[in-house]
Amino acid sequence: MKDLGFLSYFLDLEISHDFSGYFLIQAKYTSDLLTRASLTDYKTAPTPIDPQTCLTPLDGHLLSDAILYRQLVGSLVYLTVTRPDIAYDVYIVSQFMDAPRSPHYDAVVHILRYLKGTMFHGLHYSAHSCLQLHVFSDADWVGDPIDRRSTTGFCFFLGDSFIA
Repeated sequence: MKDLGFLSYFLDLEISHDFSGYFLIQAKYTSDLLTRASLTDYKTAPTPIDPQTCLTPLDGHLLSDAILYRQLVGSLVYLTVTRPDIAYDVYIVSQFMDAPRSPHYDAVVHILRYLKGTMFHGLHYSAHSCLQLHVFSDADWVGDPIDRRSTTGFCFFLGDSFIA
């Protein structure tokens, strides 16, 4: 066996550490994703998705080639490993993988524009955190206008560190 030193890059996760703890980001992965989507010259967006956006399965016209949409959404799902701030928005756009339409693609582009402006955001795991578990959850009651389903979300923190 050979000691390769401290872990710095693994499965598109960039890991850095100092006395305060570990920091995980996916900046290169995000940059590659923006290049694949041809969005490197676009302006950034202040939020992952416009709060007034209400996507339905029948809005707009069907995309002629849904492959790029599916690839981008799949990549966004992997990006939620270090970016929980986009998890809900990725959940919304992933509901339309079967028959994506133009407003759905526009929402994906908006998420990517947000990621362009926050490329170096990630997770920090504190070395000095207490081992106390905190759980937060939220739900909307029949919030989906199409099928009246509820959406539930949760966050688990171990001390100051987000774990799920």
